[in-house]
Amino acid sequence: MTYNPAKHHCRSIRLKGYDYSQSGLYFITICCQNKACIFGHIENGIMIMNHAGQMVENEWLRLPQRFHNIQSHEFIVMPNHFHAILEIVGSTPTVDQNITNPVGSTLVVDLNNIDNGQPQGIAPTIAPTTENPTEKTIGEIVGAFKSITTVEYVRGVKKNNWQAIDKRLWQRNYHEHIIRNEQSYINISNYIINNPVNWDEDVLQ
Repeated sequence: MTYNPAKHHCRSIRLKGYDYSQSGLYFITICCQNKACIFGHIENGIMIMNHAGQMVENEWLRLPQRFHNIQSHEFIVMPNHFHAILEIVGSTPTVDQNITNPVGSTLVVDLNNIDNGQPQGIAPTIAPTTENPTEKTIGEIVGAFKSITTVEYVRGVKKNNWQAIDKRLWQRNYHEHIIRNEQSYINISNYIINNPVNWDEDVLQ
């Protein structure tokens, strides 16, 4: 499928006032620049990783050694994107009950809605906490992962003739979804596990 920037841009929507360093489960999707298939290929519904894909997987598995308050759940390296459920543990959220949406009612969550293959939803607004200023946010953790894998990929291009990239390995942004209940967690886990089987219908191709 030809890459269409208008159709395939992997959007990231951040919730204003939400503390992305607090404990919780987050569904992360990171897309390769220009949707280039550089991590392997799908064969009979199975993801066959090349050396670059194995590098991405290894760096994700090492991430808890860098950030000791995170745990990795289901994840998968796809030919041109990466899915993962990441958990932040041990942090206490600070909730501001006075924050409401523009029409004055409390923000509502629809966690089981699947839109175009991607779980969607908005979570209650949380005021940032200052109790643990050294805790890293999801954005900082994902940013570190993107930076580490980019450095390793560039090294692979130079030393091992990996496929050249167009200035950057990953798209500038990323997609994130806050998981709020068990059914949503199950839905997203199954989505990740079955991603290779559903590759032909994957909107991120």
